[in-house]
Amino acid sequence: MNKVRIDALDDRSGPADVARPITNAIGAESIALNYYELAPGESFAYGYHKHETQEEVFVIQQGEVTFEMETGEVTVEAGDVIRFAPGEFQRGVNTGEQRVIALALGAPQARGDTEIRRECADCGERTPTTVERIEGGSGTLTRCLECGAETGRFE
Repeated sequence: MNKVRIDALDDRSGPADVARPITNAIGAESIALNYYELAPGESFAYGYHKHETQEEVFVIQQGEVTFEMETGEVTVEAGDVIRFAPGEFQRGVNTGEQRVIALALGAPQARGDTEIRRECADCGERTPTTVERIEGGSGTLTRCLECGAETGRFE
């Protein structure tokens, strides 16, 4: 048995105001677990993405999130749970006015390859993207894999 306080865990830099990885802190072996708080307009992920082998489940505890998928959009709110199969593209954004609090669970823990797509102004479309650390460790940036243009910065 392992127990931790979520508010005692370190934040991970990224697109969410608060992102606390829980997996290693509790010694989970088969599942990935993350705690999120999103301010209005923020997202769980760096972009529209899919995980090759991992299914993801989001438990929305507070607020409202709109998930974009290949089949359209769906809005989930406090008390809702949504699941995405391995290989299913999605991106969840806080589209409400209230702060979102959510848990994200992924199984198996190993995601396989993750493909992230973001709008590239230079290419004029959503393209595959890489995520890189900003020099000096002050955050991350995303870069178009097709032309090398920066597509986002998260500090």
